[in-house]
Amino acid sequence: MNIQHMKTYLISLLILLFGIIIVSHPASAKAAVNQSSCSKEMVFIPGGTFTIGSENKEFFEERSANNVTVDSFCMDRHEVTNGEFAQFVQATGYKTVAEQPLSQEQFPSLSEEERAAGSLVFLPPSEGIEQIAYLSWWHWVPGANWQHPYGADSNIEGKENYPVVHIAYEDALAYGNWVGKMLPTEAQWEYAARGGLKNKIFSWGNEYSAQKANTWQGFFPFFNTKEDGYLDTASVESFPPNGYGLYDMTGNVWEWTSDWFSPGHLGKAKTVNPTGPSQERSFDPKKPNEGALHVIKGGSYLCAKNYCSRYRPGARESQAPDTGATHIGFRLVSS
Repeated sequence: MNIQHMKTYLISLLILLFGIIIVSHPASAKAAVNQSSCSKEMVFIPGGTFTIGSENKEFFEERSANNVTVDSFCMDRHEVTNGEFAQFVQATGYKTVAEQPLSQEQFPSLSEEERAAGSLVFLPPSEGIEQIAYLSWWHWVPGANWQHPYGADSNIEGKENYPVVHIAYEDALAYGNWVGKMLPTEAQWEYAARGGLKNKIFSWGNEYSAQKANTWQGFFPFFNTKEDGYLDTASVESFPPNGYGLYDMTGNVWEWTSDWFSPGHLGKAKTVNPTGPSQERSFDPKKPNEGALHVIKGGSYLCAKNYCSRYRPGARESQAPDTGATHIGFRLVSS
């Protein structure tokens, strides 16, 4: 066999072997090809069918729907950080909702001082107090915003890699428009959070673990044992990723979705890429006076077994689109 024939033979053999590898591992090959279509800070999520929500009897708003299908998409590897959001603000001069005074038209009974720019801040009870009113740990703090999470005297110096907080829905949309991405639907978010696992309680299995996510250990809101190492938010990627390679889909901060909220998942069974109810049909019976609300997912560092316990993929909460807080951030997707 001459050299030319030898080269032809080897090339043919390599092509044959490569074809066998592709046939033997079609999923791996497809994932590799499609991951290349996502930008480096994003993860490819292969489409599929799953059961959205849960049948947890304690939380009627999670009522499940079977055979919900989502197409493949790309998702941010971690929550949008202070450093990333700062680049957006520097480039555009954008002012978040929390940095603007409350509208006189929307709050006519408030004085100008009371309408000063600010946001909701979690402040734990003073030492020695054993009982407080429900939700009284939330305080409206003038001067609180993404750059000053706990008020004008606080800052984010050295926390460029922490999730940005005090983000209202329109703030997340504005950032998404700037980078050419969008907020995930609830179905996309939950499917991705499950990391490929079927019908598991948590994104890693069925047993709670303080070492898997930034949540609250101890008795909320009076004491936190910090078994997970954190009292507040943690820098992104501080905990292990889920099966798709996504970080902090559990705990750390709540994340906005594009879906409007209504109890349960009525109408989503056997659908493809569901988007939830219309704004006009959005309501939460627990918050009858708050109008249309968006779905937030994932829980936060404030979720404890005795309070919230929504650090599960199937869990959900409603949030007013114009209201951010010290435990609300976001991440984005692209098709």
